[in-house]
Amino acid sequence: MKFLKNWDNKTWLSSKNYIRNYCEFLRSKCNLNKNSRLLDIGCGRANIISYLHKNIKFNQKPIGVDIIKNKNLKRNIIFKKSDAIKFLRNNKSNFDLIIIKQTIHFFSEKKLKILLDLILNRLNPKGKLIIFSLKTKNNQIPCFRKMKFKLDAGLKRDEKLLKFINRYLKKTKISKFSYKVNISKKDYIKMLKLRYISCLLNLSEKELTKGISELNLHYKNRIKFTDTLKCISYKK
Repeated sequence: MKFLKNWDNKTWLSSKNYIRNYCEFLRSKCNLNKNSRLLDIGCGRANIISYLHKNIKFNQKPIGVDIIKNKNLKRNIIFKKSDAIKFLRNNKSNFDLIIIKQTIHFFSEKKLKILLDLILNRLNPKGKLIIFSLKTKNNQIPCFRKMKFKLDAGLKRDEKLLKFINRYLKKTKISKFSYKVNISKKDYIKMLKLRYISCLLNLSEKELTKGISELNLHYKNRIKFTDTLKCISYKK
């Protein structure tokens, strides 16, 4: 299985401006204070919980879980290299906020149900689960043809998983987080070469090179679009 390693590596998703805006949105959805305990499932380099910890100074360091230990991992958090289900089964701590950001597509519906059950048992009273996923309709992520085909197929699957989550949790609220991206075409092509998004993982080098040439023709020197995430909030 190929793993996604570069989604938060020198992309707009790792920029200070994006992280600040994302964390402001997150804080508008839940009341965080120094006593809050946080868990980030699929944390990548832990930019989000690291930023929150710097600004709130939690009494206990936030925990980030990922199946990959990336380079440039933030040091002011506790990192656990683990599958999320395995971690939650073995860790008996409870949390006030559990974040799942753009990760649900790596789970089957069966495993997602197991994950949700474990999360419900690990949330403190009035604790919150917040799930983020790419907007599934009219998504503006810049794509070449093959990439678009793969992305759309993945988003259709995401839509089914999001509907399952809403049915299973029942008491959910839906909102959106949007961020205006303004990136040079040169930098975006670097991101494509690093396969920053999961729909690129299984493309051959030939397919990727051809796609980059295609994208190069269709976009000007700067690429502007709105990156929108669907947000599902559940409060225990």
